[in-house]
Amino acid sequence: MPPAESPRHTRVRHLPPSLKAAIAHLPALCLGALLLAAGLPASLAALGVGVAAALLAWLWRLPGWWYVISLLFVPGLWLGLHMQFDAYWPLAGFTLLALTSLGAVVTRAPLYLSSAESVAALARAIPPHATFLDLGCGLGGPLSRLAVLRPDLRLQGVEAAPLNWLVARLRLGHRAHIRLGSLWQADLSGCDVAYAYLSSAPMPRLWRKVRKEMRPGSLFISNTFAIPGVPPDASIEISIRARRDQKRLLLWRLA
Repeated sequence: MPPAESPRHTRVRHLPPSLKAAIAHLPALCLGALLLAAGLPASLAALGVGVAAALLAWLWRLPGWWYVISLLFVPGLWLGLHMQFDAYWPLAGFTLLALTSLGAVVTRAPLYLSSAESVAALARAIPPHATFLDLGCGLGGPLSRLAVLRPDLRLQGVEAAPLNWLVARLRLGHRAHIRLGSLWQADLSGCDVAYAYLSSAPMPRLWRKVRKEMRPGSLFISNTFAIPGVPPDASIEISIRARRDQKRLLLWRLA
């Protein structure tokens, strides 16, 4: 099990996972330089960097996929520099990245996956028979779980990345209406609850859109990220058992 949380871990916990992963590579790269200076082959030094970065990702309690990314990034980079690849492979990788990450360019937010605990808390917070809109629904995970937990809801989603949209559309079928496009063009006037799990960057602009379009009495819910200078009307603390982490849902009732 990961060690007990210290004040240093408390500060690190609130950084975005991508920034934590980048920071994890700094001491790992220093270790790699020391290994090279000691005469270790470059391939083993690259593997040492990956192992050290993955260990730091584990200590900082990042989501599980970051362990794999941290472990393989530097060894994969070394391998790519020492092997001859067909030029179509980098093009295919870039195309896949574009199809899955376009939403990050539009919303200035990476693809975050809502935990099962977060969706369960969300299901309890939504009023009966509400129209629920997931702003940046990604692969459709929260909508898929809500379709089971709250069959009374009218579920909607909007997603800018084409491949993510397609996965969500196939995953949900007729249980939710999912539109391909930017959340900034989504009409919020018809929803009772709007949900976002984005980043801190778009929150001020999104709050202005919410206030302008959502009806009085409707509910805006943000996973983790606050609106600067606007205290929430309610906050729901969530314990993520798999990562021994703490998240929260922030709720604003529109006046």
